[in-house]
Amino acid sequence: MKSLLNPADKEEIVKRLKTLRPDSARQWGKMNAHQAVCHLSDSFRAMMGEKEVSQTGTVFHRTLVKWIALYIPAQWPHGVKTRPEVDQEIGGTRPVEFARDAEDLETLLQRFSARATFNRHPIFGAMSESEWQRWGYLHMDHHLRQFGT
Repeated sequence: MKSLLNPADKEEIVKRLKTLRPDSARQWGKMNAHQAVCHLSDSFRAMMGEKEVSQTGTVFHRTLVKWIALYIPAQWPHGVKTRPEVDQEIGGTRPVEFARDAEDLETLLQRFSARATFNRHPIFGAMSESEWQRWGYLHMDHHLRQFGT
């Protein structure tokens, strides 16, 4: 299972991020590539306690849905609504300059992958270090695939 704990998996994600362009065409969803970069940055900030995000998960989400999302070898579904604080059209960070925002995301990814403790996930609740690093990989992978990278 791929994870940011694995240096090769993290390097793969960084290389894919560097191929993303502001005009990369989305394969699904509403976000453009620049919004996705800011969404991913906001998500890492929230999980590291640098941005507030509202909680919504139930016991069902914190158990079965979390297990399915992290451990079933299938791509995440398209169209799952995000929290408003990390939605660039509601309360998320507005895109400013693509190259700078992408650099910020890479820096946040590096900081996130070096951590062992995090806030509670807004849907999945408390997670172990290995679950967090798996989530970080899968979240990045999901949005990079959204733009064909």
